Amino acid sequence: PLPRRGYTGSDGVMRIAIVNDLALARAVLRKVVQSVPAYSVAWEAVDGADAVTKAAADRPDVILMDLMMPVMDGAEATRQIMRRSPCPILIVTASLGVNHGKVYEALGAGGLDAVRTPTFGACGEVLGAEPLLKRLARQNLSKANFTPAGGVLVLPPPGKSTVSPAGFPLLAIGASTGGPDAVSRVLAAIGPCPPAAVVVVQHIGGDFTAGLADWLRDKTGLSVKVASRGERPIAGRVYVAGGDEHLILDPDRRFAYTPEPAAAVFRPNIDVFFESAAANWPDGGVGVLLTGMLRDGARGLLTLRTRGWHTVAQDEATCVVYGMPKAAAELKAATEILPLDAIGPAARAKLAAKAK
Repeated sequence: PLPRRGYTGSDGVMRIAIVNDLALARAVLRKVVQSVPAYSVAWEAVDGADAVTKAAADRPDVILMDLMMPVMDGAEATRQIMRRSPCPILIVTASLGVNHGKVYEALGAGGLDAVRTPTFGACGEVLGAEPLLKRLARQNLSKANFTPAGGVLVLPPPGKSTVSPAGFPLLAIGASTGGPDAVSRVLAAIGPCPPAAVVVVQHIGGDFTAGLADWLRDKTGLSVKVASRGERPIAGRVYVAGGDEHLILDPDRRFAYTPEPAAAVFRPNIDVFFESAAANWPDGGVGVLLTGMLRDGARGLLTLRTRGWHTVAQDEATCVVYGMPKAAAELKAATEILPLDAIGPAARAKLAAKAK
């Protein structure tokens, strides 16, 4: 792998690159970045090809990447940068309604998250900067947190449920950088009518979870929806963790959302969901940890394995970023380490055996 800069320079300033073909959009993003003393603008690019060249010459700590640009769009630029000069990339775009598919293509290529582009108000003030600043702060926090800060949610041991077992297993999938594409390939390989309820925990902002569910439905043909508070999982359906809180399964096997642990860098948190499934889904199942940076999900996957679940981590060769699966391998949390295209068929076989 290529050598990487630190997340911040020796002066503690996070260097942020801006990629957008519109001068006005670059100006508003520049103003947002410069509003925080700990941030600076590393460079600006006017299209994706320009960004690929500049990232190779000067790798920043974060890139703010637009989607729809001439010469090369943001999804392809993200793909090429992650292959040649990997660094954290936030998708920042105003074209969500018309081009939402491009958002998930870019995230599947290695984008960390997505956010709407801020705008200038009538008096020159910046409108809509807060979501971007929150994501940048989360990225800055993550530089020193290779485990979820504050630990995972403390849950009751198995056997506390007041209802009978569901009668079918659960497939719990965690993913981060590069996740949307990886998740879609796993789900497509599982095929129609999975012999389990499927829950996907993807690191992504709450504004984009409904779109992710729609995109996965279109890509796989499966029944996909955002998990609703108080809902019980049903076999054959796929649920996506939604909102900016952590999804859990409560002792009655219903979905719930919790803000705790508040200090966890990534939301929704994979460890939190895996821990809750281990405690509150007595039917067991299969846990899968896909591509992503840092360590979220590794500890939860280990908990699933110790509770008798079959656990799978994606192999290094097929990951966009080999962080979370590597951490799982180091903890010996994975029963199997498999290439991406082998995970779906393996999971379906294990689930079918558990469902008998």
